[in-house]
Amino acid sequence: MTSEPSQARYVAIITDGNGRWARARGLSVTEGHSAGADTVRARLRDAVELGIKELTVYSFSTENWARPRGEVNALLEMLGKRITSETPELDQEGVRIRFIGRSDGISDGLLQKMRWAQAQTDTNTRITLFVAFNYGGRAEIVDAARTFTGTTEAEFRRHLYAPEMHDPDLIIRTSGESRLSNYLLWQAAYSELVVRDELWPDFTRVALEESLAEFGARKRRFGGR
Repeated sequence: MTSEPSQARYVAIITDGNGRWARARGLSVTEGHSAGADTVRARLRDAVELGIKELTVYSFSTENWARPRGEVNALLEMLGKRITSETPELDQEGVRIRFIGRSDGISDGLLQKMRWAQAQTDTNTRITLFVAFNYGGRAEIVDAARTFTGTTEAEFRRHLYAPEMHDPDLIIRTSGESRLSNYLLWQAAYSELVVRDELWPDFTRVALEESLAEFGARKRRFGGR
């Protein structure tokens, strides 16, 4: 008797390669980030159809502040515009939006937009989109430790940025790099990893389906036999 393949319901993606994608086409890095944001939107729709309940995307890390100021400012501006223009449609499609990360360095205007998007979509249940923005895995653990007074892992989880987030079944990284890059370090303890060679803007529905199929072919033991 054969067992049914596992289905990844909680998926996180390290959306790597926007800059390289843009440079290869003679475009600005900002245009690369815009193309990457379009891909997030498209794959989110695919995720709903493929039965994924939580999708987490690495949008901006705590280390990304070290990038050229013009690139950072353009990325922040783009995020604000995308929140304003896309939240109503995402709300209609049943998407719940959650931002995870630190608020340090983010303007009050952008923070207000992020909070508005979260409040606007809070009761939706079709899929939750976690956007890791100004996020670092070590920073999350340090921030949780500051207020933690308990003794168990379950108690510690309640101090993370999004206590309701499930540990990802699968973490996908694009652009051929094989590292977590300070992403979901607490939550990734037993996540399966799939590395894809595509740069993020080239990550298609077929690539997502192949990643899910690779996950389904694995046997997860969680430390057992």
